[in-house]
Amino acid sequence: MSKVLIIGGGAAGMFASIIAARNGHEVLVFESNEKLGKKLFITGKGRCNLTNACDMDVLFDSVVSNPKFLYSSFYGFTNQDAIAFFEELGLRTKIERGDRVFPISDHSSDVIRVLSDEMHRLGVEISLRTRVKKVVSEEGVFHHIILEDGTIVAGDACMIATGGLSYQSTGATGDGFRFAENLGHHVTECMPSLVPIETKESWVKELQGLSLKNVNVTICDGKKILYDEFGEMLFTHYGVSGPLILTASSYVGKRLKTKELRLSIDLKPALSAEQLDHRILKDFEENQNRQFKNAVGGLFPSKLIPVMIKLSNIPPEKKVNIISREERRFFAELIKNLSITLTGLRD
Repeated sequence: MSKVLIIGGGAAGMFASIIAARNGHEVLVFESNEKLGKKLFITGKGRCNLTNACDMDVLFDSVVSNPKFLYSSFYGFTNQDAIAFFEELGLRTKIERGDRVFPISDHSSDVIRVLSDEMHRLGVEISLRTRVKKVVSEEGVFHHIILEDGTIVAGDACMIATGGLSYQSTGATGDGFRFAENLGHHVTECMPSLVPIETKESWVKELQGLSLKNVNVTICDGKKILYDEFGEMLFTHYGVSGPLILTASSYVGKRLKTKELRLSIDLKPALSAEQLDHRILKDFEENQNRQFKNAVGGLFPSKLIPVMIKLSNIPPEKKVNIISREERRFFAELIKNLSITLTGLRD
């Protein structure tokens, strides 16, 4: 029996400790927080989406960069294996929209409980509030770890399961990258993902708090389309957020480090340019004696109206019955292509 030291008591560390203990090893887990699974607790808005029940090729297609890196992992332990693993621990699961798998209780605490119960059953030794300062190897082979208080713990193997840099309040402060570099590994630059994006235009601030549903978002680098999806987004005081934008950040982050990108919002994706022009013309005919600013209420949420009027370059007080065809078509193009400059990712 060998002695396995695991640094980190989150999802990966807890899982690894169970597998190692089941294979007959003596297992010690060192966790800097006051409890196990701190990030697991907030996963899925506290419901903890465990995996996705889709086909394997869909899983790979959902990986933004280098999916081949995950082939051996995904096929060595599939999403179905993951579901079975938790079911065997006594956690009943359910499949929701988009094939997302949740505990049937909707409580992430139940996921943490079954993992920690199995760790205790297998005799895993858990040290909470214990930070590892250094991982030491001798002649290329792991030898021991040094704790923050100076204690040396020797072992036959060490797993670094400290997480990345996301949600640093949960303990993911990048220790694992430092350990790996000190052991001779090359660590690539870390990039934020699933984060909001900052914008340049001042009028975006006027839309703070406005959520747009059923819009199409396209992000381009010159003529190259980097991202194109339909869904929901949100305006903030610094730029844009919401589901579409958070996902887009994974695709455009590297380019945003060196250049600005163009975000285009189609506010009426269900209508073609011609259909939208007919719709605007119909609204104008019904309000032909009214001013432009009072004739577009049916097209947008109220918070968006003054911004769209300003960007249209049509005088707000102009009667709609004297708005030219060119002005109307420019307005329609604005609705189909509300353009914003993206300047960088949020933290």
